[in-house]
Amino acid sequence: MKLEEAIKSTRFKSEISKVTINVLYTGYWLRNSYSTILKEAGITLEQYNVMRILKGKHPQPMCVKDIATRTLEKNSNVPRIVDRLVMKELAIRTPSKEDKRETLVSLTHKGLDLLDRANELTMSVTNGISGLTDDDAATLNNLLEKMRS
Repeated sequence: MKLEEAIKSTRFKSEISKVTINVLYTGYWLRNSYSTILKEAGITLEQYNVMRILKGKHPQPMCVKDIATRTLEKNSNVPRIVDRLVMKELAIRTPSKEDKRETLVSLTHKGLDLLDRANELTMSVTNGISGLTDDDAATLNNLLEKMRS
């Protein structure tokens, strides 16, 4: 869908202004798509993000501070997200042997199983992005990185 159709506007100050709005719109669209599909697994997008981070270090646990540095949403309240994962028995906390003030977090077997299911669900969103070849995706990735630099 063209941006103009989606937001019902054709007036932009410049192409740079239009691309900014287009990136924001697309980001919200992707976030909504992922959030909707992850509801089937009973988790939020933020919980999914933390679980993927923990899976990347599995079987080693991670401290909350290190998890926070890797999240997509930098304003996420990682301790609260971890609390929810622990309540759902998807993650466990253990005290750090090196620093008694710190707790380490790791996924449970239940969490690993749910993450596998969530990954399968999110593939429907990823596979639903049609019209982009691998070369297009590589170009878009380069342009987005250039935009952020």
